[in-house]
Formats: sequence, C-alpha cells, structure tokens
Amino acid sequence: MDFNDTPEEAAFRAEARAFLEKHLELKSGARPRPGSGATALQRAKDWQKTKAENKFAQITWPKEWGGRGGTSMQAVIWGQEESKFDAPTGPFAIGLGMCIPTVIAFGSDEHKSRYVEKALMGEEIWCQLFSEPSAGSDVAGLKTRAVKDGDDWVINGQKVWTSGAHYSDYGILLVRTDPKVPKHKGLTMFIVNMKQAGVEVRPIHQASGGREFNEVYFTDVRIPASARLGEEGQGLEVALGGFLLPSRVSVAMSAVGLAERANELAVEYANTRETFGKKLSSRQAITFYLAENYADIAAARALVFEAARAYEEGRPDAGALSSASKMVAVDMLARVTDKALQVHGGQGYWKRNTIERVYRDARAQRFEEGTNEIQKLVVGRAVVTGRAGF
Repeated sequence: MDFNDTPEEAAFRAEARAFLEKHLELKSGARPRPGSGATALQRAKDWQKTKAENKFAQITWPKEWGGRGGTSMQAVIWGQEESKFDAPTGPFAIGLGMCIPTVIAFGSDEHKSRYVEKALMGEEIWCQLFSEPSAGSDVAGLKTRAVKDGDDWVINGQKVWTSGAHYSDYGILLVRTDPKVPKHKGLTMFIVNMKQAGVEVRPIHQASGGREFNEVYFTDVRIPASARLGEEGQGLEVALGGFLLPSRVSVAMSAVGLAERANELAVEYANTRETFGKKLSSRQAITFYLAENYADIAAARALVFEAARAYEEGRPDAGALSSASKMVAVDMLARVTDKALQVHGGQGYWKRNTIERVYRDARAQRFEEGTNEIQKLVVGRAVVTGRAGF
C-alpha cells in the first residue's frame, strides 16, 4: 500500500493544516481531555461549530447533512492533522461517530430534521447506552427492559460505562423488548432524552482520577413509540448498520494515532536524554525498540486503511475487516506504548509525564466497541462461514 498522498490528498492536507493552524495551538500532551467543567465543554462546542461551519466537522457525510461529501482517506488525513493540535473533540466523538449516523440511517425524516444539524453544530451532545453490568462486550445479553404501554414504552434497567452521559442531552438506547425470542432478536433501539424524569446519571470515579464514565439508571422512563430507530426487534441490526462497523474502524484509527504519538515521544526523549555521556538514541537496544514500534505501527495502519476502504465501498468483508483492524491496532498500541514507556525508564512513571498517560489510555482501547475476545469470534465466524461478521 502506498502511504504517500495523491496530489488531491496533499491539497486537502494543506487546506486542513492551514485551517487548524488558524484556530488552534499545537498540543504538547497525548490527546485533548475535555474535562467536565462548563468552560471546557463550551470550548468543545465552539470548536465543533467552527468545524461544522467550514465543512470540516464530518468529512464523509453527504453535503445535504452538513458534511463535506469527502472520502474516507480525507477523513483519515483530517484525523491525522487534527490530532496534532489541542482540539477539544471528546464530547462529540460518540455522538457524531456513532449516534447520529444511526439516526441518519434508521431514523424518520422528523428525526433527521430535529437532531442531525443540532448535533453537527455542537448544540446538542449524544451518548451511547449499550453496556450493562451483565452485558459488556456481549451486547445481546443485555437485560434493560422496555414494556409497551399504549403509545409509549416504559423503560427500567441499568447501563454502565456510558461515556459522557453526565453532559449529554440525548442518547441512543438499546433495550430488550421481547424476552421470549433468541437474545439477538429481541432488542430494539430508541432515542432517549437524558434530561427527562426517571433517568439518573451517576459518575464513576476512576482510579486514574478521571470521571469520564457513568452508570445510568432508568426507572419507569416513558419513551414514545415515535422515538424508535428501525423496526421493533431489529435493534442489533440497527446497531450494526448504523455504527458498530465504522466505530470499530474509528477505534483502530485512534489506536494508530495514539501509537504514533507514543513513539514520537519516545524518539524525542531518546534524542535528548543522556546517560553516562551518551544519548539514549545511540544505544542499540533503544533503537531496536523504536524501529520495532515504527514497523508495528505501519503494519497496523495498512490494515486500518483497508478496513476503512472496505466500509466505504460496501464490501462484504467490511465487518470482518473492521473487527480485525480494531483487534490488531489496539494490541499494537499496547506493545508500542510498553516499549515507549521502557525507553523513558523511571522518568516515564512520573504521573505528570505524558507517556505515562498514553500508556494508561492504551489499555482502555482494548475494551472499546467489544473486547478483542469478541472480535476474534467475529473474525473466526467470518472465516468459517465465508460471510461478513459483526
């Protein structure tokens, strides 16, 4: 695979870079952290609006939905360039990467008219309500129930590890509507107002000091039937068609970007740190680590790019490739950050050191959008059956 930009891609990269340099500062940390304060959240909303007004918010979205109508490679280029700047993108990653594409694919015209533009412009934030205490990677094992009551559905149950629920306005909610059929068949997806009565959000205080995740409890929450996305009992199919495949590619792309950042930090440290009168970069063991990282990243990047193209082209192997790219990329990230941390030695374990944060962040990606164990099952099923997996 040729990683060099085509003339068109080079022109787009230059345009994106000029736009970013005009509005943001180059970052020194691993990746921006939106925090939970009102000031940080408003900064993220302002940046989202600026991107949307200049057609950089969602590169591949059709123009009629406020996107650029661009290619997946342009989206990759934008992601590469934006990751170099202090861009507060966190609050919108899930909504625009997962939730709103599902609304566009399966929502009614009323849904699209009501929600898409506001989300794209940064006026409303969305979260994804899937994981439960007894159903993490196995989404089909969820137990939160929805019972029909006239024209409404009444929701009771609990979700967990819901990123951004504490500042979200809306969410896409996957619940069990028919407990009598096979577990993959009895699920339905709804749009839920996160501010309505009966929805309780409890932040989870992490050992790292962060508070990015939440428990969400539903107690007799009434949702109108008009809030349903897709057909009743087709919730898993909606999730697959709406975002699970592209979101796994997105996680893989994020892993590659984070690995590149980790290796850059290791190279920078090795070129400046001296021990016994010699720079670390002059030591064979260190150069081996850095070279192995470079090769590891390049191999994972090639697979991720292929998965992105498969999804864009609608190929039948897109499902298996999305799972394979996610699995390979996050495993690569763990190896790269481990070696990068070792290059830093004892300095790397200093809590304020950027590389220590990158190392910790890398471990979390192994669980996002389905653990690697689940991805192996998906890929294996695709190999055995000859069909695309999920």
